[in-house]
Amino acid sequence: MSRSGGGGRRPDSRHDQPTQAPAPPFQRGTDRGSHYGSGAAPSSSHAASTSTAPAPSSPSISASAPSSSSVSTLVEETEQKLTLAALAAATPPPSSSQAVGFPVRPGFGTVGRKCVVRANHFMVQLAERDIHHYDSIYTAGPLPFESKEFIINLPDSDPRPSSSTRLRERQFRVVIRLASKPDLYTLQQFLRRRHFEAPYEVIQVLAVVLRAAPSEKHTVVGRSFFSTDLGPMGQLGDGVEYWRGYFQSLRPTQMGLSLNIDVSASSFYEPILVTEFVQNYCRDLSHPLSDEVRLKVKKALKGIKVVLTHREYNNSHKITGISSQPMSQLMFTDDSATRMSVIQYFRERYNIALQFTSLPALVAGSEARPIYLPMELSRIVAGQRYAKRLNERQVIALLRATCQRPREREENIRMMARANAYNEDTLVNKEFGIQVADDLTSVDARILPAPMLKYHETGREASVNPGFGQWNMINKKMFNGGRVEVWTCVNFSTRLNRDVAFQFCQGLVDMCNSKGMVFNLRPVIPISSSNPNQIEKALVDVHNRTTQQGKQLQLLIIILPDVSGSYGRIKRVCETELGIVSQCCQPRQASRLNMQYFENVALKINVKVGGRNTVLVDAVQKRIPLVTDRPTIIFGADVTHPQPGEDSSPSIAAVVASMDWPEVAKYRGLVSAQAHHEEIIQDLYKSIQDPQRGFVHGGMIRMLLMLFHLCARDGVGERQFSQVLLHEMNAIRQACASLEEGYAPPVTFVVVQKRCRTRLFPAENNRCDLTDRSGNILPGTVVDTEICHPTEFDFYLNSHAAIQGTSRPTRYHVLYDENRFTADGLQVLTNNLCYTYARCTRSVSVVPPAYYAYLAAFRARYYIEDETSAGGSTDGNRSTAERNLAIRPLPVIKDNVKDVMFYC
Repeated sequence: MSRSGGGGRRPDSRHDQPTQAPAPPFQRGTDRGSHYGSGAAPSSSHAASTSTAPAPSSPSISASAPSSSSVSTLVEETEQKLTLAALAAATPPPSSSQAVGFPVRPGFGTVGRKCVVRANHFMVQLAERDIHHYDSIYTAGPLPFESKEFIINLPDSDPRPSSSTRLRERQFRVVIRLASKPDLYTLQQFLRRRHFEAPYEVIQVLAVVLRAAPSEKHTVVGRSFFSTDLGPMGQLGDGVEYWRGYFQSLRPTQMGLSLNIDVSASSFYEPILVTEFVQNYCRDLSHPLSDEVRLKVKKALKGIKVVLTHREYNNSHKITGISSQPMSQLMFTDDSATRMSVIQYFRERYNIALQFTSLPALVAGSEARPIYLPMELSRIVAGQRYAKRLNERQVIALLRATCQRPREREENIRMMARANAYNEDTLVNKEFGIQVADDLTSVDARILPAPMLKYHETGREASVNPGFGQWNMINKKMFNGGRVEVWTCVNFSTRLNRDVAFQFCQGLVDMCNSKGMVFNLRPVIPISSSNPNQIEKALVDVHNRTTQQGKQLQLLIIILPDVSGSYGRIKRVCETELGIVSQCCQPRQASRLNMQYFENVALKINVKVGGRNTVLVDAVQKRIPLVTDRPTIIFGADVTHPQPGEDSSPSIAAVVASMDWPEVAKYRGLVSAQAHHEEIIQDLYKSIQDPQRGFVHGGMIRMLLMLFHLCARDGVGERQFSQVLLHEMNAIRQACASLEEGYAPPVTFVVVQKRCRTRLFPAENNRCDLTDRSGNILPGTVVDTEICHPTEFDFYLNSHAAIQGTSRPTRYHVLYDENRFTADGLQVLTNNLCYTYARCTRSVSVVPPAYYAYLAAFRARYYIEDETSAGGSTDGNRSTAERNLAIRPLPVIKDNVKDVMFYC
């Protein structure tokens, strides 16, 4: 991930850092009874940053590529180095069997103005208990046996309609067997920093105990609980509603165990008849669905559970699809081998005359024995989370309904924690000896200074020191203004006439020129309006008319259609088929001819044509420790996964890398498809044996290194840290060695967790020197003490000013650090880089390399969305291995597009 230093004192070594904080107390009771990095931030993400040595002198593929044996030895060497990294830094050496050691904290930061914040962490104290783990239960003491088998007879609560009225019994064989004895002493030693491997088994036991009661009362979604009893619910439209709830997670911290609690809201299917749900896609249900609507309905309903309204026993059925025929034509064979229609079956069996016979039937059961269910008799089961992507209208409705200012959110968290009454729960408090504090934790924090930003000398203001995380472009010119000679505009909006489109382009071009770009006033071909139903034809026509003049289109301004849904198709055609860099604009914004909008679009256009909007003054003056001391590349990496139900869609990995040392503001991006829901990036480095050329080296890291080396990694969960670090560091090492034998630049690898649930609130709400106008903590607020990891190098940084609601800090966790960053060095660098995000004049919440990687990966999903969205829900019966074997590579982005920050 990218960082930039500046603002405030920057110590040059670790020797001026304070020592570790004292270990937390561990209550003992008397009663017995849960990337930034070399080479490579959210909705969880990763980030990493890497400082490297000078680039190799001859980074060509054919010149000095080492043999395969020399590259392969790096795997063993890197594994050994990763394992010993933490051992070398810790005194005394940790008693740990962990395969990969992470860097210990190099001390605490001192830069910035000290303050106190409240964190939504509730301290947890433990009494001594003799915990036992049995397959598959936990107890607070031993059972009178180590292994025992039980035979249990239970009545069948789901008899078939054809069976007798007497309930059948089903027999179950239950075996309880001692599996392990999780040791609280190990957790005690870890929290006291005498043991360096987190005892996740012990933490998991305690987390399960704390989740037991709410799991029985509420709907569980991951680590969150939702219920109509936990707050007001509301409608989002299209058969979707929102429920309120809360998130909780047990975490080891410097001050002991902490229960992280946050209020939450999530979308759920409305418990309505399926026919009501389908009316969101087709108002008239008296006619058969068109093929297009049928596919949309099929995709929307797949996986939903329904109950039948005409049955005495409301057993649920999981929808696997919908029939290709309407019910009026649908036939099946019953248990007596009689062939009959679905309509006939319900009329004869239940005396029900189906009304919507033109609709298809829902399909449940297996492929061999399908069950057909009429939509009008099927009700969606309540409490099913709507995991698909919300549309724009639904997102706005959810934000309006759930957005909470800091003071309100803090009070709601406090009330939720008290309502849970953990200490009154017999299982939690009496049996397992767990006690949870009833209020948020006060934490020491610091407010880092904002960096000085550099603009072009010809502007009236050649530099700016942002206040409250934001600034503007008044009296400023871009640091490097891009050049646009060949451009035009196509308008797909039927509401905007040609005159408005012309006025919009004229205003936009004038703004670009006024901010330091060199933008030709005349389009290469006249601005045109085209049919929104013939987008691809119009784009090809514009491309052809330009090339017929012997010119390469540098920029195509596109006013989007009035109806949403075509953006992805436009980007796919422009970037992978025609080689056109494009800037899309919403018609409602274009029609306003607003100067602020012109300015925002100009910032995007400038970086898309190779310019830079602003850079750090410290970068220009080479005053960023480590980063500007020698040629350095900063990587950002992210992986995006398909929506639930998109079984045929791959995950998409993206890596971006800075190409402009020492400014580190211009990032080139590469993307790659990989296995469905695979989190580890597979295409960082690869080599193949070619019969003619021998070993051929490739991969995203190697390609970016050849073009120029720090890495930010986004989207990694804590339990994946070791696996991700080992695999991706090996790939980085191999990519470096493939350029020149012995080339092993120092690397720092940082994971960026942008979806962490920690919230920080001002300790004093009315002090203007501690809060912004919205009541949030100030941009630059950093925490690396009480609520952070007991031994490892991590910190929370709130680098932005929230536009609405409560700001969310990002957690940065260092997994590998050969550059030996100080706490201040990495925290200041990270905060400063957040002011260099190209698309706006605001500091952002996630360090830009990780942010850019997310944008690039998200953009690449548009390239395959059309081909997977229609049939994406049809692969439910295919195995994971079969789906992964069928991964098709992404369409190749044209070289002239890859050369610039097209994803902005």
